[in-house]
Amino acid sequence: MQRRAQCDQRAKRLPRVVCAAAAVPLMLVAAGCSSDSGSGDAKDKAADKPAASKSASPTPTVEAAAYAKLPEPCAVLAKKTLKDLVPKADSGKEGASNDTATRGSCSWDSLDDNGVDGSQFRWLSVSMLRFDSDATRGAGDDLAHDYYTKQLQDVQSAEGAKSLKTTPVSGTGDEASVVRYDLKKKEGTFKQQTVVARVENVVVTVDYNGAGLAGDETPDADDLVKDARKAAEEAVAAVTKANGGGGTGGAKSPSQSASGSASASGSTSKSPSKESSKASSKASSKTS
Repeated sequence: MQRRAQCDQRAKRLPRVVCAAAAVPLMLVAAGCSSDSGSGDAKDKAADKPAASKSASPTPTVEAAAYAKLPEPCAVLAKKTLKDLVPKADSGKEGASNDTATRGSCSWDSLDDNGVDGSQFRWLSVSMLRFDSDATRGAGDDLAHDYYTKQLQDVQSAEGAKSLKTTPVSGTGDEASVVRYDLKKKEGTFKQQTVVARVENVVVTVDYNGAGLAGDETPDADDLVKDARKAAEEAVAAVTKANGGGGTGGAKSPSQSASGSASASGSTSKSPSKESSKASSKASSKTS
């Protein structure tokens, strides 16, 4: 009886042992699945995580413009030069400018009345346009060169120009050219000379024309060209002197004021033929 009772007790414990033994691999399988799932989630999260942002690119730099200002436009020419070119002129007429450090101009007109023999008319204008360096658009001297080229093209396409001729000029800034042509008007034949010069980041334009009114002789174009070139040389020298005789020595600078880009959209002065025509009309009315 005692042995039978022991057998019955072992029989009752057997299913529990079997169940417990069976539960062990199930737990291992579950643990393995749980481990795989966690590893996958980590990989997904790592894939979803954005890459570290690249370091910000440095601010573009460009060589600073050599010249930072302009001289007084009506003071760029010596008194003797003005006396030779426009002997009967009063003080110069300064052109309007919203930024005198960027653009400036001045003009003079002269009427030398010779009585019954007629009169000699002269008109002179000096214009200056300065370009700042800009990180987007480029160095000031490059912008000035582009404008120099455009200015020459504009002069060469003057309406009504006859016998037009363009000649390079040496010894005046970094680059310069003189354009000469004739303009026939009701007052007479006008000899027009325009010198366009670039020195560093500044473009200087000198317009000089002359005419014999009321029967006076037409002035010699070669003489007028020499006078225009002399005025251009003085104007370029005045720009250099106003900036201490030199530039900034190649310093690096980020984008500066937008004055240069704004200035590039238009010429520094009105058409020389239109301006001189107004002055010559007034002069002609005085002699009539």
